[in-house]
Amino acid sequence: MKLLNHTTKYLSLLLLPLITIWAIAFYYAMLEEIYDSLDDGLENHKILLTKRANEDPSILNNTDLNKHVYTFKPISKNQYRAFKDSYRDTLMYMYNENDFEPVRIFESKLKHDHGFYKVKIITSMIEEDDLISDMFTYLISLYFILLISILLLNNILLKKIWKPFYYSISQLKNFKIEKENKIITKPSSIDEFQLLNDTIIKLIKKSSDSYIEQKHFIENASHELQTPLAISINKLELFLEKHRLDEDQTKSLASVLDNLNRLTRLNKSLLLLSKIENKEFLDEENIDFLNLTKKITEDFEDLLNHRNMSIIIDHKSTPSIKMNKDLATILLTNFMKNAIIHGNTNQQINIKLNHNTWSISNTGITEALRKEDLFTRFKKVSYSEKSSGLGLAINKAIASKYDLEVSYNFKNTHVFYIHF
Repeated sequence: MKLLNHTTKYLSLLLLPLITIWAIAFYYAMLEEIYDSLDDGLENHKILLTKRANEDPSILNNTDLNKHVYTFKPISKNQYRAFKDSYRDTLMYMYNENDFEPVRIFESKLKHDHGFYKVKIITSMIEEDDLISDMFTYLISLYFILLISILLLNNILLKKIWKPFYYSISQLKNFKIEKENKIITKPSSIDEFQLLNDTIIKLIKKSSDSYIEQKHFIENASHELQTPLAISINKLELFLEKHRLDEDQTKSLASVLDNLNRLTRLNKSLLLLSKIENKEFLDEENIDFLNLTKKITEDFEDLLNHRNMSIIIDHKSTPSIKMNKDLATILLTNFMKNAIIHGNTNQQINIKLNHNTWSISNTGITEALRKEDLFTRFKKVSYSEKSSGLGLAINKAIASKYDLEVSYNFKNTHVFYIHF
């Protein structure tokens, strides 16, 4: 719902300046209307005074604003001709308020019989400070009313409008191409969301079809390679058993058999690597790395005895990771097999475990290996013809699948790490 929250945030930030601008414009428009209304009233008052003066000329003697809201002042004919009506604001003491209050004064001219007069009329007007205070109160109230309305709109209407979008996003989050599950989108009356749903379905179908075709191709290719390789190896072995060959011929056939066996192992390793990268190992469980290490060590007991080597396991804690058991076994097996095969005979291999790392160290060649090549495909840590160059690359793929990290370090011994 981040988009909806951002929408509310930006609308809220935009509302305040917009309402402020509207309030200022409304304030000045209202003031103009008030002044216009007051001026119309003053002009009407003048007309009424003119009529009244015709009936009662004594009012023309009023010159005190404290007694009436109007005064008359005699002026000359020339002054009468030059005089122009005017309006102005001033302060006047109001007895009921016991304070000076703003008033509007209208000054005009009046002719009565043969006399000329300047008439001054006053009227009370609105206090601007009170008006501004009231406007500010209404402005804040309006802002919060609109803000609450937007929040309600956001939580009710916008959520309903965006529901198909977030439903599609949740489907994408849970989608795993290796499980071959389908994405179900909700129909939407909004053209853009419907276009998004149609595009998602098309892309998922295209990706799934490509994934399935690739998976079938790898499996078929591996199977088709494995069968003729097995047949060739069996026939060569039978040929060696049934025919007497000289030493050179025997060596040549043995070399062919070694290469065929190596090709078989390489084919299996490439198939395994492809399956890992295609995430075909779906079953997962909590793996106890200490128990698994002990079990694999027992499996290597004959090879260790043959090379007069031993494995010492030092553990401060027992790390447990949720992953596929077969892949966890391959991960540790590759590291331990690598340490046994490439380590010096009559030496000790050390395995250490704590809550966030698993490491294995062995003696071997006296110089450090190139770290950038170790976990790359077909980069060998030795010149052994039996090595496929894929063991550490497989370990790297397994680690990446479960967000683990594998690394290497050299300090008198070669050390490989698994960081949990």
